[in-house]
Amino acid sequence: MSQYRRYQDVAEALRDVIRDEGFAIGDRLPPERQLSERLAVSRSLVREALIMLEIDGLVKVRKGSGIYLAAPSPATAPAVRDDIGPFELLQARQLLESSIAAFAAEMVTKNDITRMREALEIERTDIEAGSTDHSGDELFHRLIAEATQNSVLVDMLDELWRKRDQSPMWAKLHTRIFDADYRRNWLEDHQQILAALRTKDSVAARAAMWQHLAHVRETLMELSDVDDPAFDGYLFQSISAPN
Repeated sequence: MSQYRRYQDVAEALRDVIRDEGFAIGDRLPPERQLSERLAVSRSLVREALIMLEIDGLVKVRKGSGIYLAAPSPATAPAVRDDIGPFELLQARQLLESSIAAFAAEMVTKNDITRMREALEIERTDIEAGSTDHSGDELFHRLIAEATQNSVLVDMLDELWRKRDQSPMWAKLHTRIFDADYRRNWLEDHQQILAALRTKDSVAARAAMWQHLAHVRETLMELSDVDDPAFDGYLFQSISAPN
């Protein structure tokens, strides 16, 4: 399999499995864990591939039930999309934003801290009101990048968020999230990041951002599981935290 957009290769392998084993419309496909073992790839890659096939209309995911064939034939499914898998994107954000947070801790100003507090207040108000608006969340992350005083880093962060906002796979994943408690947990993460920035502790800022995005990844993994609603996020492969 290629190293670029690996989930696309996995999606093609899944099409081969469906075709070669003669699955009919309405048939339940093997669970993620079995597909992962059969293809010798991580479950996160299998999940990203299944999200893409769901967008293409080839499969239907039923929460707590399984994955079912929904299209007549894999050959009639739309062409592979040039989309970025949500977990691939989260990994990139974790690597970039943890470094940005560390640098921001060295460069941050009093005005930056004030604006970040205002962003968290927007986030808190939206959560309490039951709003689906995530602008406070995005603003907080962007303000951290701005605190580096480096426009290139701000542009890099903006590009990652743009890719997220334009990703059909990311949108599909979020349609499976119904519990708003995760937003309160992420707000607590943001408060930890802000505390590290306020004290200009670059080590703590890096660690807090790294852990926050690890929590995001784990939450999305757990809440989007199509085979076992009680599946624990720690079973998924994840990159190690920096020393």
